[in-house]
Amino acid sequence: MSAAKAIRLHATGGPEVLELETVDVGEPGPGQARVRHSYVAVNFIDIYFRTGRYPMPLPNGLGSDAVGIVEAVGEGVTDIRPGDRVGYLLGPQGAYADVRVMPADVLIPLPAGVSDRTASTLMMKGMTAQYLFRQVYPLKGGETILYHAAAGGVGLVACQWARALGVTMIGTVSTDEKAEIAKAHGCAHVIVTSRENIAELVREITGGKGVPVVYDSVGKDTLQASLDSLQVRGTLVSNGTSSGPVVFDVTQLAVHGSLWITRPAMVDYALPRPNMLRMADELFDMVQRGHIRSAPGQVFALAEAAEAHRALESRRTTGATILVP
Repeated sequence: MSAAKAIRLHATGGPEVLELETVDVGEPGPGQARVRHSYVAVNFIDIYFRTGRYPMPLPNGLGSDAVGIVEAVGEGVTDIRPGDRVGYLLGPQGAYADVRVMPADVLIPLPAGVSDRTASTLMMKGMTAQYLFRQVYPLKGGETILYHAAAGGVGLVACQWARALGVTMIGTVSTDEKAEIAKAHGCAHVIVTSRENIAELVREITGGKGVPVVYDSVGKDTLQASLDSLQVRGTLVSNGTSSGPVVFDVTQLAVHGSLWITRPAMVDYALPRPNMLRMADELFDMVQRGHIRSAPGQVFALAEAAEAHRALESRRTTGATILVP
């Protein structure tokens, strides 16, 4: 039994409920591995767990997304070995730690050409872009799409992926500074929501037709604009609710042109394990071919997890936010 540092919460609430504690970490049991983290990613879903929007038993750890090196494996683990560099984005909460024991079947080997630092910004965010663009609404090239929060962690990956696919991406951002960042990453058109009308500009860009798909991780604040931007029989992919839950009368789908709506979850696309490994292969191939470049926008020490959450919630961040144990 050895000691580790971990962020724990005993109650839901604001960032102040996140506490740095010393915990015991044992040897991995059957089907498990012990991983020492080099970087831990902060995702908006972590805030949902912290606030109680997504319930979980308490006390508990937090986070589901990290990279590191395997220190030991338990009985029955054959495809992961001590010394392997791995990342993960699924499994139990508790990634905000310097070392942990977890199920080995969610660990993804990292290729030699992708550094831990790069991978830490891509496990959840890059895999999210993969399943949104390649599985939920598969893009073939030539489409014009609307993507909200284009300068966020997933958004900057999406900008580059869209450009590589030959997709014209219309992205929304909150500030002119974020607009420049999104453009630099390949976003073809950027709408600054603090001073521009989303649906009007989408219609202008598309010659009045609208887009076939909207990827909306913002939720409540952008719902109406998303519906108004879609063409007849278009698809709203509601993949997040950072501004609040999406609640509306489904007859609006008919009013706006027989629209489709889906609320996808990563786990349903990434499992079983062969699916997850294929997704990772495509993502890392895009990185190694130079189509996707990724670096953290914000770096905090593990002990500063609460401040990382404050920055993310206040929309002060661009790109990925990571913790260093």
